[in-house]
Amino acid sequence: MPPPGERRSGPTLDPAAPAAPLAEPPDGTEEDEPHHGPFHFLRELPGLILVAFLLALLIKSFLVQAFFIPSQSMENTLQVGDRVLVNKVVYRFRQPRRGEVIVFENPHAVEPDRGPVAAFLNWVTEGLGFSSNPEKDFIKRVVGLPGDVVEMSGGRTFVNGKAVEEPYLHPQKDLGDYGPYRVPRGRFFVMGDNRANSQDSRYGLGAIPEGRIVGKAFVVLWPPKRFEWLASTA
Repeated sequence: MPPPGERRSGPTLDPAAPAAPLAEPPDGTEEDEPHHGPFHFLRELPGLILVAFLLALLIKSFLVQAFFIPSQSMENTLQVGDRVLVNKVVYRFRQPRRGEVIVFENPHAVEPDRGPVAAFLNWVTEGLGFSSNPEKDFIKRVVGLPGDVVEMSGGRTFVNGKAVEEPYLHPQKDLGDYGPYRVPRGRFFVMGDNRANSQDSRYGLGAIPEGRIVGKAFVVLWPPKRFEWLASTA
């Protein structure tokens, strides 16, 4: 507060005076809000496709992969043309269990000589379930674990001397005898559910090394009318 007798410098504000209007910016300096035209989405579409593609490759490489069923060896559980999803993570934390349906690489497969572009396209299409190489990837059911003794007699399967209940088998039984066979350490004995029409650990493939197992099939994804969770039976 100024001392008595002194006058305040500067203009005196009159409370009754109208407020001064806000100054408008000079012409051309006002910022317009962005206008999203009908083709704005199309400009972003290539980036969205690239992100989706990279995400699909990431999932395919480390988490989940689609597989096409090319043969009758897993009927009636899986039909030719079915597409299943395979969990590629679960066996990093535990071993396969009896009764689980697994996808594995053919331990005797010879890779075709492809160029880098063709190899990449084949990797993508297989991962999305659009194609499958029946000489490279197989899908079967785990019957014997490392150290188990597997035997077949009279259309029945025996593991360690005990008969196995197999409600998933194809009605056409394989009445041939097999074994007894002890599963080597670090390997798994697999068979198709269509025992009379399956190339598996009994014939040709042998017991599958753990390192060749891709993952656990857990759902039939396509066609929609065949959608079904694949339950494990031990």
